[in-house]
Amino acid sequence: MSGHSLVAGSFLVADYVVFAVMLLVSAAVGVYYAWADRSQRSSGDFLMGGRRLTALPVSLSLTASFMSAITVLSNPAEVYRYGANIGFYGLAYVMTMVVTSEIFLPVFYRLAITSTYEYLELRFSRATRLLGTVLFIVQTILYTGIVIYAPALALNQVTGMDLWGAVISTGVVCTFYCTMGGLKAVVWTDVFQLGVMLAGFLSVIIRSVVVQGGVLPIISDSKQGGRLNFWDFDTNPLRRHTFWTITIGGTFVWLSIYGINQAQVQRYISCKSITHARLSLYINLLGLWSILLCSVFAGMGLFSVYKNCDPWTAGRVTAPDQLMPYLVMDILGDYPGLPGLFVAAAYSGSLSTVSSSINALAAVTVEDLIKPYTNISEKHLSWIAKGLSLIYGVLCIGMAGLASLLGGILQGALSGLVSGLVVALWVGIGAQIYPPSPEMSRPLSLTIEGCNFTTTDSLNWTSTALPTQSASISTAPVHSTDGKPLLADNWYSLSYLYFSPVGTIIAISVGLLVSLFTGGWKLKVESKLTLMKEDTTLYHLFQFCKDRVMRRTGKLDLTRDRGERTGSTNPAFCDVELDSTKSSITS
Repeated sequence: MSGHSLVAGSFLVADYVVFAVMLLVSAAVGVYYAWADRSQRSSGDFLMGGRRLTALPVSLSLTASFMSAITVLSNPAEVYRYGANIGFYGLAYVMTMVVTSEIFLPVFYRLAITSTYEYLELRFSRATRLLGTVLFIVQTILYTGIVIYAPALALNQVTGMDLWGAVISTGVVCTFYCTMGGLKAVVWTDVFQLGVMLAGFLSVIIRSVVVQGGVLPIISDSKQGGRLNFWDFDTNPLRRHTFWTITIGGTFVWLSIYGINQAQVQRYISCKSITHARLSLYINLLGLWSILLCSVFAGMGLFSVYKNCDPWTAGRVTAPDQLMPYLVMDILGDYPGLPGLFVAAAYSGSLSTVSSSINALAAVTVEDLIKPYTNISEKHLSWIAKGLSLIYGVLCIGMAGLASLLGGILQGALSGLVSGLVVALWVGIGAQIYPPSPEMSRPLSLTIEGCNFTTTDSLNWTSTALPTQSASISTAPVHSTDGKPLLADNWYSLSYLYFSPVGTIIAISVGLLVSLFTGGWKLKVESKLTLMKEDTTLYHLFQFCKDRVMRRTGKLDLTRDRGERTGSTNPAFCDVELDSTKSSITS
């Protein structure tokens, strides 16, 4: 397909049917759990699934939660413009899961908390807890608005699907099943939506492989186009994407999500045992790798198809996030239902993220802002949690309206999720005002030499303006310091992936200094609030090996570890909450 006419089609009835089915199935899951758990007596049942969930659904839900439509649309466009080195996120995911399962999970699980901010009060003070809660609520509502609006805009401009119809329908369905079914509904809809996301990706990948004549031509085109830029070990922190920025910066970003973000922690501590919780994190790793592989290869397919005729430079799309929907309409437009499947995949990403956020917002509000100050029964708290889910759902749809004023999906979403708020925001805002120079971000060359336009090809939505930053950029330095502050060429040019480590290091350093000067270091900390050697997998491996050796020498103490062998159950799990017909707790 060297001479592209770049004609994108429009949505057919079959496409709308596929999209509607995805929404209906999601809503049906909410109705099912509302009916199945109609005897729910406590807010814990609604917000934590009664802490009886198993590893597999939780792991798939963890994957789906932060694999939003931003991933489906932005990651392939990222590979198209900057190369496939975002594949190094695979390493960042591994480090994130190891640190989360060995350091964060044991402490949170042992404390049997519902809100992660409860820990801040136990360890520090109620004021710290309230500050954390308020920041989380504000940041999550802002982020959720972007997650709903951004894909709707990109898909509307390419497929012609009604913008606000899509925003409101997804928002309403999401709010509905969150309010009706609680955490169980959120987890099981995530499982379904992850399947839809993978199916959408695979439909594009398989079709692009067929169009280009196999996998090898796509890899070959990517290599010739400089997209397989894996061996970039430049340590310069100002460079946008290198091995170091992605693995180190990426680990900090994902740790802020898996280690302490309420939406994720709430899931794995709702597992019925710590073993299930650990397993859920490691199975989720396979899910993250699958989505990453799909998005990187989809980006390579995108480049292979448009290597001689870039739709962005040609003005056929107005933003890089529209490239994937454009490709879908171009190569799948003749197959009724498949464009609808891809759009359903993008919206599944949105739904899974938004539902997690709504449930997490309801949980922190009940646990941090209502429970400590009132004496309401568990049944009434359960109804309050449902009401809050509804309110937050409406707020998030409202935020989607405000999100139309914001831009830069991928970086905006990532930097919005990081901690160390003040410094991270300072650098982040500075970077938006004074973008890094092209030799630091290094967009790869794109061309329109192979385009074959006719006057009838133009689409009614197309802007005639060229991209604000030309895609064919030479490697010669082009930045100017005229009118820029001194910080613009170094501090503000810092890779956006380093915003998180900088914020974290400054927050910890300031905290340690203040503790040192105010005598905080002398305070005795309860052992249950810190990581103990018994919490680590390494300790249990050592004990296992020691037991094997002792058994061989005939010196095994049979009374030791009897409690552990009976199986560990969630410390927050209470058998009173079970039906009276059940006589025992299964682990």
